[in-house]
Amino acid sequence: MADKAGAKKPPESVWVRPQRARREQPTLSRDQIVDAALELLDAEGLNGLSMRRLGTRLNSGATSVYWHVANKDELLELALDRVMAEVAVPAPDGGDGGWRDAVAGYARSLRAMIHRHPWTVPLFGAQPMIGPNATRVLEEVIIAFDGAGFTGMDLENAMSLVADYIIGAAGSEASWQGTHGGATGEDWMRTLGPYLAEITDRHPRLAAHVRDVWAKETGDILESRFTYGLTCLLDGIEARVPR
Repeated sequence: MADKAGAKKPPESVWVRPQRARREQPTLSRDQIVDAALELLDAEGLNGLSMRRLGTRLNSGATSVYWHVANKDELLELALDRVMAEVAVPAPDGGDGGWRDAVAGYARSLRAMIHRHPWTVPLFGAQPMIGPNATRVLEEVIIAFDGAGFTGMDLENAMSLVADYIIGAAGSEASWQGTHGGATGEDWMRTLGPYLAEITDRHPRLAAHVRDVWAKETGDILESRFTYGLTCLLDGIEARVPR
């Protein structure tokens, strides 16, 4: 982003802005603000959070919120880092293939966190992950990849590839479940049946595939698809392990 003079605006983050002196601090704490923000985000998503609504929820007005954060972006940084505390990265067992189990454990933990907090998906990549919980996770992921022997850009590429897959897959899953989570395979077959019959002549392979897939339960489909993709991903990364 550039300012009116055309100069690029330097990156900003709540984590690098100096905190105000303690003597000036109001009764409302940063943790209280983040707690209330998370309640709104989990209940209503990103569109449900505003500084005004947050102030109302805290019975303090927006002024007290702005004492701790300069804007909504900083508040979202804090909220995202808070939920990153839920992500666990298993310690690698030290064997040649131990890194795979550790990275797979991380993948499933991050995926579960995203399912609990789907509002996080658009925030990944919007700001550097430099909060205390995010940096702890990233440090542990680097340690998990130690067994693969990657360094430098090879390590960065492998880490980014795994994170992009998890965020994309889990985000899609969470979106689907948020909209259609209560529907069973039988429900979908009843809904899609007439349409599938209509397109069978034009698209026989697709119609047969849809019938086969939706005969299964949604949870089983999502789990199978995620596991397949993660396995293929790790196979590809392993093929590039330095020998």
